[in-house]
Amino acid sequence: MKNNSALFFTCSLIEYIGRQQKQKRAYVVKHMGRDTIKRIYNYADVFHCEPIEKTAGEFITRCNIPTGSFDNVAKCKYEVPDYWTIGEVYERLIEDISEDDIDSILNHMIAVYSSWIDDAISNYNTDFYYQSREYICECYKEGKICA
Repeated sequence: MKNNSALFFTCSLIEYIGRQQKQKRAYVVKHMGRDTIKRIYNYADVFHCEPIEKTAGEFITRCNIPTGSFDNVAKCKYEVPDYWTIGEVYERLIEDISEDDIDSILNHMIAVYSSWIDDAISNYNTDFYYQSREYICECYKEGKICA
């Protein structure tokens, strides 16, 4: 399903929490676990009615996500993309490799965040996250940044 608003919100929330807690997004996903991510996805239409700061704070506390030292925002030499922009990059990639059912979406979401591409998307000193969705998807499928 294209333009999956629940997936967009879930990915954006993961990005926001990663920035707040200075953790790699893969760590956030692992720490949250599949059940919590599924809950966020299923109730995204409710959670998005609250300020993202409040929702993120609740999940940081509930999942006991500690503060780390990964600060890709501070390391960025250029304009920092907002968490909605990066959430959309993940959303599009996951949409492009998943079936429309929730199990496929959740499995691919966890796989994407757990793969090498998480570091590539999180490096704001490159233009990788600005590339077309087709290019990012092809890179993911190839397992490397394509020439």
